Amino acid sequence: MELIQLRDIYKTYSIGEMAVPVLKGVSMTVAQGELVALMGASGSGKSTLMNILGCLDRPSSGEYWLDGHEISRLDADQRAQVRNRMLGFVFQSFNLLPRTSALENVAMPLSYTADHLSEREARKRAREILCRVGLEDRLDHEPSRLSGGQQQRVAIARALVNCPSILLADEPTGNLDSRTSEEVLSMFQQLNENDGITIILVTHDMQVARHARRVIRIHDGLIMEGAFFSPEGQCDPPVSISAGAGQ
Repeated sequence: MELIQLRDIYKTYSIGEMAVPVLKGVSMTVAQGELVALMGASGSGKSTLMNILGCLDRPSSGEYWLDGHEISRLDADQRAQVRNRMLGFVFQSFNLLPRTSALENVAMPLSYTADHLSEREARKRAREILCRVGLEDRLDHEPSRLSGGQQQRVAIARALVNCPSILLADEPTGNLDSRTSEEVLSMFQQLNENDGITIILVTHDMQVARHARRVIRIHDGLIMEGAFFSPEGQCDPPVSISAGAGQ
């Protein structure tokens, strides 16, 4: 079933009196439960496309269908409701609160989106997810006391705490060494295979893209002809989600 469908998406920014086209008629689909890499060089339009997919921005024209609803013309508040209900985000720079424990970082989104939960229930959910990503012995650690890999695991746990249908990961291994990158990417594979979470990896790196089931290439604001393919060496076998948690 198609979870995401983009139809002829254009995005143009105005810089003074000059119109700068970034997306130039993008059409694509992502099925529920897919693990997809959106791959392109800097300036290709992939970040703009991710912002539209993540309801952080809206297109200048075209249609964006998400789970059967056309959302391209929603206002900012309505897009925020969709984000809170359906989407989780993982970023290259982790974006953790520096003087806040891992547990509090993960529980924080629940204060905005799950006000029916008590503080105790929210902390319990955050603790369970942190244990799942192998950080049961780091619950009270602030980011400065965690390695890069551990910080990204906290960020992934935070993205999962609202049980999203879709996880958007923007260059999620950009600040990690090669070994830790493999562990984080294997975690994404396992979340996709075991939990059925639809995952979109936004990257410029084929070594990251090869972990996906399908690669969509974007160049100069357009999806490239014949760009929908399974990368060579499709997927490494998934490892335990808690493997290498100390890295």
